[in-house]
Amino acid sequence: MIKGFKDFIMRGNVIDLAVAVVIGAAFTAIVNTFVEGLINPLIGVIFQVGDLSSWTLEVPTLSGGTSTFLVGSIVGAIINFLAVAAIVYFVFVLPMNHFKERQAAKAGVDEVPEAKLPTEQELLIQIRDLLEKNGTTSPPR
Repeated sequence: MIKGFKDFIMRGNVIDLAVAVVIGAAFTAIVNTFVEGLINPLIGVIFQVGDLSSWTLEVPTLSGGTSTFLVGSIVGAIINFLAVAAIVYFVFVLPMNHFKERQAAKAGVDEVPEAKLPTEQELLIQIRDLLEKNGTTSPPR
């Protein structure tokens, strides 16, 4: 049981995922500050709302009150997500992919396509043909 857990943890995918989560969390604070300090005010100027957090939509309810939709908060969250994803991709993923491609080219490792295994039907046909060739087509009694 412990060996299976160790094998699971030591797989490259799990380690890569852990690194991605840590790096993503670290950059989230930086990107959130950038978006809140620069992008949101710029969008606020374009839509003349001053700041995205004050961009709301009030809709009358059936009971006579109003319901407030925080449109600016939704747009801000989308911008934050896209900014974090873009930074992680362009700063980490893209350079790492180029690095891996260069390392593979240096090592002379080309991707070799895996040989296609015959299907069950193809195997049965081959067995039948071999039996016919050897003259043992009738089943043993």
